Amino acid sequence: MELCSPTQIRALLDRYGFRFSKSMGQNFLIDPSVPARIAEASGADGTWGVLEIGPGIGALTACLCRRAGKVTAVELDRSLEPLLAETVGQYANLTLRFGDVMKTDLPALLEETMPGMPRMVCANLPYNITSPVLTKLIGSGLFDAVTVMIQREVARRICAGPGDGDYGAFSVFAAYHTEPKLLFDVPPSCFMPQPKVHSSVIRMEMRREKAVTVPDESLFFRVVRAAFAQRRKTLLNALSAGFSRELTKQQVEQAISACDLEPAVRGERLNLTEFAALSRQIGGLL
Repeated sequence: MELCSPTQIRALLDRYGFRFSKSMGQNFLIDPSVPARIAEASGADGTWGVLEIGPGIGALTACLCRRAGKVTAVELDRSLEPLLAETVGQYANLTLRFGDVMKTDLPALLEETMPGMPRMVCANLPYNITSPVLTKLIGSGLFDAVTVMIQREVARRICAGPGDGDYGAFSVFAAYHTEPKLLFDVPPSCFMPQPKVHSSVIRMEMRREKAVTVPDESLFFRVVRAAFAQRRKTLLNALSAGFSRELTKQQVEQAISACDLEPAVRGERLNLTEFAALSRQIGGLL
């Protein structure tokens, strides 16, 4: 069947009594060029194992199965099980698992379903879980690349750099671990039902070595989060608030000055190298 045909999708959903769930962020693609482009952009071929999250009725799943060596799809909505059995059950290289990806033991799952293979993620992520899922995937060290369709505003935030209005703590997190690239936008008209926001597809190539060297990653990201916690505040005031229990304002100013930064600068102006230097200075005072 045509998995992006509105007529055939409606017939399929009616046949199984399926109802869309807003809480799960379910929007199915009705433009066949989109899943094909996403699968192609992933770079998957017969040597790769691919993890897909939220396959829906399988439009992207089918494209991935035709390209990749192994595909493992994790779906939260158990009511989609009979639909997926009909739409993509014929692919011998596909493993379907039902459950919450945030609670899934990914190392065990990947070792079971695609042992010894290079691994990537390719998915149309539900908007409501984008940030926590990407944080888990990127930080896991299990994948060589992540290609996902997400809300356009989030995609721009991930790909933003210093001085950009979209630049924030998650931008720094993504740039530290990956090389993110914005690929193309997808309008609401490509979905059923139509979301109220535009989508974008991004690809994040994992760095073989982190973008900067820091002695304490947890402290590095704590500094980053503190710097962006209150965007209107200067770096001095933001970090003073974030480390109020450990450091005096004078000590924070000392750390900032040691990095050749002005106390009045805002966190959105700092690049990864400057955040790394600042975290080392603050670490020396703790």
